[in-house]
Amino acid sequence: MASSAFSWTLPDHPKLPKGKPVAVVVLDGWGEANPDQYNCIHVAQTPVMDSLKNGAPEKWTLVKAHGTAVGLPSDDDMGNSEVGHNALGAGRIFAQGAKLVDSALASGKIYNGDGFNYIKESFESGTLHLIGLLSDGGVHSRLDQLQLLLKGASERGAKKIRVHILTDGRDVLDGSSVGFVETLENDLSELRGKGIDAQIASGGGRMYVTMDRYENDWDVVKRGWDAQVLGEAPYKFKSALEAVKTLRAQPNANDQYLPPFVIVDDSGNAVGPVLDGDAVVTINFRADRMVMLAKALEYADFDKFDRVRVPKIRYAGMLQYDGELKLPSRYLVSPPEIDRTSGEYLVKNGIHTFACSETVKFGHVTFFWNGNRSGYFDETKEEYVEVPSDSGITFNVAPKMKALEIAEKARDALLSGKFDQVRVNLPNGDMVGHTGDIEATVVACKAADEAVKIILDAVEQVGGIYLVTADHGNAEDMVKRNKAGKPLLDKNGGIQILTSHTLQPVPVAIGGPGLHPGVKFRNDIETPGLANVAATVMNLHGFQAPADYEQTLIEVADN
Repeated sequence: MASSAFSWTLPDHPKLPKGKPVAVVVLDGWGEANPDQYNCIHVAQTPVMDSLKNGAPEKWTLVKAHGTAVGLPSDDDMGNSEVGHNALGAGRIFAQGAKLVDSALASGKIYNGDGFNYIKESFESGTLHLIGLLSDGGVHSRLDQLQLLLKGASERGAKKIRVHILTDGRDVLDGSSVGFVETLENDLSELRGKGIDAQIASGGGRMYVTMDRYENDWDVVKRGWDAQVLGEAPYKFKSALEAVKTLRAQPNANDQYLPPFVIVDDSGNAVGPVLDGDAVVTINFRADRMVMLAKALEYADFDKFDRVRVPKIRYAGMLQYDGELKLPSRYLVSPPEIDRTSGEYLVKNGIHTFACSETVKFGHVTFFWNGNRSGYFDETKEEYVEVPSDSGITFNVAPKMKALEIAEKARDALLSGKFDQVRVNLPNGDMVGHTGDIEATVVACKAADEAVKIILDAVEQVGGIYLVTADHGNAEDMVKRNKAGKPLLDKNGGIQILTSHTLQPVPVAIGGPGLHPGVKFRNDIETPGLANVAATVMNLHGFQAPADYEQTLIEVADN
């Protein structure tokens, strides 16, 4: 550590002026890929983004938004909105989610922590329940971590274990649930051979059971609660494999939306309801789709749905899902300590900040941007506005989402003259891309581009500066591909739709009448990534970034 006292004061940039309003626009799920008919950004009419890309080459560049660039274990790991916004806001790379859990499992540290010791108190006479996404997608959870946790818990005294599975089909191939269940059943069978009563107790598809987010639809969580905790569901089966195969055979069925089911014994009784004295662990490492269940499991005072029966349990998350709410209060793996984010620095240096998105991404442009921290740094200098997202429909039904409303709020904030930074997230490319509906995703990309135009026009009016970027890819590639890059076909000869994020780089574009004419992107950074954006934005505000931030993407030519 440097011996000098820490200071929040940012040094002035030697060449860039202060006082120009800066618009930071994050296009969610907007990567850069080869143009073809499955690249919805290419197919869509996006004249504004096209003009940024095809304008001055020194004002447009690509950065890495996945894998090690955002703190994930390997470059096979897709980026996601949480780690992406963490990197954009923090200006440094922090070990994230899966990586934290991997190291805690590998070192055995997970078993020595307060969280594990807490749930362990239930092993003698109670059941250990593990609830989470059964997938190797690495976005919310990973099968191998569940396998290690099962092994570790059983070696440390867990005598009775029940697994409550949520099928994926969103971050991995639809239909892969069957293989994951087979793998898990093999492991549980081996545990039973060692005298441990271990089996799958319930299940359902992630988008229909348990894994809602941002309080969009509490019925999703209730369906999970009924199956996992109460042992009640519309479908009852003797085995999870039979359940998944049978439910997948129904018309229009897919892994994401399988209905809830419970496993029953020969007498028709659920094999794994949660009872007084049991321990529960939610095994997902990603927070957003576990927070609602965590509230239902943890809060004594809870009114979102009738829980019917609230067992006295010991509950821990794989990680803490909300640092501000301290939820859950017990967790197996401690979070990355993200301090000194760019948002906090800028506010402390007098930058008045406006941040806006719609419900589904509002947390990203605030909580995740600010280092997994809720609320304002200084409410006299900040305003955060949430536009309510559509609820009760899938996003491909209304693919324009709230892009226009977000852009208009950003425009008004810029024109008001009250704010030095206006920061938005336009969710369309990601949320509609996840539905796998190519036509709707094309509409979504056009809407996002139109929103960018509204914001850039306002930047022009106020003599400001813009930085347009993205948090990860999605809409730029909607088809699964073989090693040669050709679309994969299903058994009927149709293309296999890709609903997940991608490994593609994302654009960063700068401009506006307030941008110093000498500013251009550097070409001497070996692997620029999202974390380089924070120092860049600080420069655009007329400041130098802290010394330990990832370096800025820009330089200033003298002439």
